[in-house]
Amino acid sequence: MRISRTTPWAAGLAAVALIAVPATASAGQERTADPRAAATGSAAIEPYYAAAEGKTGAALKTALHDIVKTQSKVSYDGVWNALKVTDQDPANPNNVILLYSGRSQSKSTNGGGANDWNREHVWAKSHGDFGTATGPGTDLHHLRPEDVSVNSTRGNKDFDKGGSPVSEAPGSLTDSDSFEPRDAVKGDVARMLLYMAVRYDGGDGFADLELNDKVNNGSAPAMGRISVLKQWSQQDPPDAFEKRRNQVIFDSYQHNRNPFIDHPEWVASIW
Repeated sequence: MRISRTTPWAAGLAAVALIAVPATASAGQERTADPRAAATGSAAIEPYYAAAEGKTGAALKTALHDIVKTQSKVSYDGVWNALKVTDQDPANPNNVILLYSGRSQSKSTNGGGANDWNREHVWAKSHGDFGTATGPGTDLHHLRPEDVSVNSTRGNKDFDKGGSPVSEAPGSLTDSDSFEPRDAVKGDVARMLLYMAVRYDGGDGFADLELNDKVNNGSAPAMGRISVLKQWSQQDPPDAFEKRRNQVIFDSYQHNRNPFIDHPEWVASIW
């Protein structure tokens, strides 16, 4: 089974990132990155999913967990610099793209002040009570830059349809118990949550994260609604930005991949 390669411009951006990143990346990691991963680039992903070939349902989920659980880990402080690379604006290398807002903003404006950007946990860290612990709390596959006030508005809400417009995040909606991101990143959000549900199964000292079809999950290690997330994954397939991001995380930081970016069809096979 072969997976799609990145587009030429995305591969070029990834190559540029690899030249510029090593010192920054290693500063935030718990163990030394494997230099072979950066050297081989996209060629290294050809056999990556071999153990999942031919599997479906629960067997596929287990196989993917066994594949993606092998990773380097980034410290929470190291996430700041990593996001400046993974979420770089393709049109402006000095900026990052904010997830829900869609705004291109200077990399240097990260922090906690008004109109700064900070680190959004797409799988809310209170859902499973993992906080910012190295592991799920620092996993780049679900951490994205976002405006401080928008991040606060999203809070730890589950994802669902409907609500009132979110200030500073055009196209996003929210109500008392759910958040709906703008159309351009609905699939991104879904695939990040799907990854988390596969990667963290309770076997490495953290909670077993699972998706369900509810909101108001509170501190339970669960996020919803899975029926809506499946719709969003189909509605908004992986684009060049998302594919590049997956590749940069693989090449330069964690050395694991989000399988639902490489194989969106696996969503329906598992859930």
